[in-house]
Amino acid sequence: MRLVIYTGKGGTGKTVSACSTALKLSGLKSRTLLVSADPAHTLGDALMAGEIGGKPTRISADLYAAQVDPVVEMDLHFKTIFSYFASYFQAKGMDDTISYELAMLPGMTQLLCLLKIEESVRSREYDAIILDMPASGEALRFLYFPKIVGSLSMRLSGLAGLVSGFGRLLQPYFSGSAPSTDLMKTEADLLLRLEKLSKLIFDPNITSLRLVANADSFSMENAKRTLMSANLYGINVDMIIINKIMPQIRSEDSFLVNWADFQHARVTEAKSNFYPLPVKEVPLYSEELRGIEMLKRNAEILFGDQDPSQIFYREKVFEFKGDSLGLTLKVKVPFAKNSDFLVERISDRITIKVATNIGYVVNVVPLPAITLGMKLKAARLTDKELVISFESNRN
Repeated sequence: MRLVIYTGKGGTGKTVSACSTALKLSGLKSRTLLVSADPAHTLGDALMAGEIGGKPTRISADLYAAQVDPVVEMDLHFKTIFSYFASYFQAKGMDDTISYELAMLPGMTQLLCLLKIEESVRSREYDAIILDMPASGEALRFLYFPKIVGSLSMRLSGLAGLVSGFGRLLQPYFSGSAPSTDLMKTEADLLLRLEKLSKLIFDPNITSLRLVANADSFSMENAKRTLMSANLYGINVDMIIINKIMPQIRSEDSFLVNWADFQHARVTEAKSNFYPLPVKEVPLYSEELRGIEMLKRNAEILFGDQDPSQIFYREKVFEFKGDSLGLTLKVKVPFAKNSDFLVERISDRITIKVATNIGYVVNVVPLPAITLGMKLKAARLTDKELVISFESNRN
C-alpha cells in the first residue's frame, strides 16, 4: 500500500502532477484512487471526466477519483459534532445559516480529506492512493494535525474528549445543552481514526510527500520552506517536481530569451539546493495540459520506465536536533570542499555559500521558529554534510 501526496505553491501544477501519477500507476495495473482536497474542484477539469464527487468515480479500468466535499462528508460521518458546534453559535443569537457556516471550521476540508484517505486504506480496495493537497503551508499543518490529536486520544479517552471537553468548559457561558452520549461516541471514533491516520502518514514505507514548484524564485523558496517543515515534522519527502520549464530559445526576442535563461538558472540552483533529492523537470507545453492523453504524456516525461509508487528517497535533507537551549542543523551539500564555505544568518534564514567542483553554490535555508531566540555558534563541513550549531541567547 502506498500513499503519495502532492503539494506546493498555488498554480504550480499539483493537480496535473497528481493526475499524471495516478494514470501511470493505473496503467501498470495498480488499483489506484486519486483524491483531491482542492476546493476549486479541479479533478474533473484536469481529467476532462465530467463531475467527480465524494464517492470514487471510475475513470478507467484501475483508476478511481474522488473530490472531497466537506459539507457532505461532515453530514455523513460527523453530523453530531457539526450540529453541536452550530448550537453554540445559535445560542449567541446567530441565524441557522450563519451558525452552520461558522461550524465548518477552517481546515475542515483538508482534515475530512485525510479521514477519507484513512477510510480508503481501511477498505483495502486500493494498491495506491494519490492525494492532491492544497497550498503547501496549509497542507503541512494538516498532515501534522492527526499526530497531535492522535497522541492525545488515549489520554483524553478517560476524561472528556476534545470537543465535549471544550463544550463542558464553555457551557456556563451558553444556553446550549451538555455533550450527549452520541457526541462522545462520535468523538471517540474520530480520535481513534486520527491516531490510525497519524501512523499512516508518518510511516516512510507507506507515505511520500512530493513537492511541486515552477522555475521561479517564489515557488522555489516555498518548496524549501515546505521541505524544512516536512523534515522537522518527520514526513518523508522523496521528490521535487519543477513544472512549466521553457525550452532553451534561440531568438532575437530578448523577452523570451531572458525568461528561458532565468528559468534554467533556477532549475540548476534547485538541483543543488534540494540535493540529494531527485528533481524532475517538466517542460512548458504548447497547449493546455488537460485530458487523459495529455496527462499520460506528462506521466512519461515525469517517470519514463520508473514505477511512480517507488520510494525515490528516504533520508532527511535538513535535520534538526536539540531543544530550547541549543540546536544543531545538518544540511546535505553537493560536492563540498572543506576549504571554502561561508555561513551567514539573516533573521529566520541561513545563507550557505559552498565551493564545489561545479563552482559556488548558494542556498538559503529557512529556520524553525525555535531558533529565533538563539545565536549562530559554529559551522563545520564534514564530507557532504554541513553541521551548523545554535545556542540560546541566555547561555
